[in-house]
Amino acid sequence: FLFSCNTKTEKPVETPVTNNTPQVIVPEFIADSAYAFVKAQCDFGPRVPNSKGHIACGDYLIEKMESWADTVIVQKGIVNAYDGTKLNFRNIISSFNPQAKNRVLLFAHWDTRPWADKDEKDIDKPILGADDGASGVGVLMEIARQLNLNKVEIGIDIIFFDAEDYGKEGGGSEAEDSYALGTQYWAKNLHVPGYTANYGILLDMVGAKNAQFRFEGLSYERASGVVQNVWKTAESLGYSNYFLHQDGGWVTDDHVYVNNIGIPAIDIINSDLSSRNGFAKHWHTHADNMDVIDTNTLRAVGQTLMSVIFKEKVSS
Repeated sequence: FLFSCNTKTEKPVETPVTNNTPQVIVPEFIADSAYAFVKAQCDFGPRVPNSKGHIACGDYLIEKMESWADTVIVQKGIVNAYDGTKLNFRNIISSFNPQAKNRVLLFAHWDTRPWADKDEKDIDKPILGADDGASGVGVLMEIARQLNLNKVEIGIDIIFFDAEDYGKEGGGSEAEDSYALGTQYWAKNLHVPGYTANYGILLDMVGAKNAQFRFEGLSYERASGVVQNVWKTAESLGYSNYFLHQDGGWVTDDHVYVNNIGIPAIDIINSDLSSRNGFAKHWHTHADNMDVIDTNTLRAVGQTLMSVIFKEKVSS
């Protein structure tokens, strides 16, 4: 039903032939479709672990991914939050061409913050998380839909990690490791024994109007080649106003634990250097709702990633 009102024709994006390089046909990323996937998640309300909205949204994501991917593995269990709360989680792991050795890992978190700790009112109530969580998942859902329609030769794994945002406010290693609990669990319990990928790309807060993506510190330290490839691809597509060649600081996010197991992974995350915390003003507030989501930003991120992974077919 998400596409019944979408009349836009899906046309391939052609990469120009240069230096006798074979032509690569990159499908068009449909931003309206990604927007619909973001809204569908938000329609369940906040997706805080153990809540009804969280359970219902998880079921929805599994159903959609099973309709597109070759295989879907649901990794579930219980993790302990920093405050002692036991969180029921589900990591949703979808694979395309599971037999291929050359693999790319794309991932985002699908749960939402249980508190609006950066707001000035209703601080103890959960946020909707349209950008912080749903936007990355929405982009990856549209990519999954396209991969179902347009086959690639390499392997693609798309993981929606859970229990990312139930973390302790403040600095220090204790606070940092209180986030990304689903990713930490996966890193210690890989869905396929010995799993690895050529590289990974994390999407976090990738849907807001006029978003700006800068070089995240750990990403550049561990996977500078991947960063440069993604940013140059974005520039070639006309998205240099989103992907800036600037230092964006260091962020503790899901990609940290992917890097820790030897997979070079980068974080595409919206940063605002004018704000006190370095993130967008709607971060961890009730303003993080559908009003901040913009199809132009979704398109910039989604089309860039589509170009990156479809070009991998030629080099692998």
